Amino acid sequence: MSPARTTDSTRRFPGRVLSSSSPAAALSRRDRLLIPACIALITLLAWAYLVHLDRQMSADMEHDKMMAAMGMTMDMPWSAADVFFTFAMWAVMMVGMMAPSASPMLMLFAAARAGRGKRGVSLATLVFGLGYIAAWTGFSVGAALAQSGLHHAAMLSAAMASSSGRLAGAILIAAGVYQLTPWKSRCLRHCRSPLGFLMSNWRDGTTGAFQMGFRHGAYCLGCCWALMCVLFAVGVMNLIWVATLTGFVLIEKIGPAGAVVARVAGAAMVVVGIVVIA
Repeated sequence: MSPARTTDSTRRFPGRVLSSSSPAAALSRRDRLLIPACIALITLLAWAYLVHLDRQMSADMEHDKMMAAMGMTMDMPWSAADVFFTFAMWAVMMVGMMAPSASPMLMLFAAARAGRGKRGVSLATLVFGLGYIAAWTGFSVGAALAQSGLHHAAMLSAAMASSSGRLAGAILIAAGVYQLTPWKSRCLRHCRSPLGFLMSNWRDGTTGAFQMGFRHGAYCLGCCWALMCVLFAVGVMNLIWVATLTGFVLIEKIGPAGAVVARVAGAAMVVVGIVVIA
């Protein structure tokens, strides 16, 4: 290949400059430390908030039990504020669950930008991350509205889990079936190939970084939305299940046999869903 053609290829596919070395090699020492530290800090803060909410919920549930024992019912329609705080809970939860699996993409994006000699690597990476979070914020809106509807229909327990075995089973079956679809496979393939994503979706500038982050978030949403809906079956604030799903998403996206694990888990969810309904 001629030097001119090599230069043109690198310009069109900036991620290719990273294919022969570690992604972090193109980053400055400051960025190699700062970016992972920020991801870790955001994840820890999100989980700290979830633990705080879990403790607060436990105290509220004890209070409601006392009121029920005295013959006083506490089931009231949700206000707009309730829906907003539920949205905030989902948004923070999505950050805590999805930030670890997005780390390889964020590091590779930062390295690709540094490899092109661009300044403001940390800022561009932050904007990319905001685009990614924006996609999951949209999901959080839908999840909060769905939870409000289930609460209004009296189909959620005090622990925010489905109070209907049929509904819980249907959610598990639907999530399991989605795990086996071509849409899931396509989105997971994009999530498991950050270099391929950058090569085919590169955009310059701050706006381009946000667009890339949002597009990657959309693929990630297409990959994992059904898994997030499983929380309605096992408990929206069941932190053991939240941690389990977080680990499963990591295995799917980063593990050597992630695609196989996704399909096996899908089949297992269908079987468990049928058992729950039966």
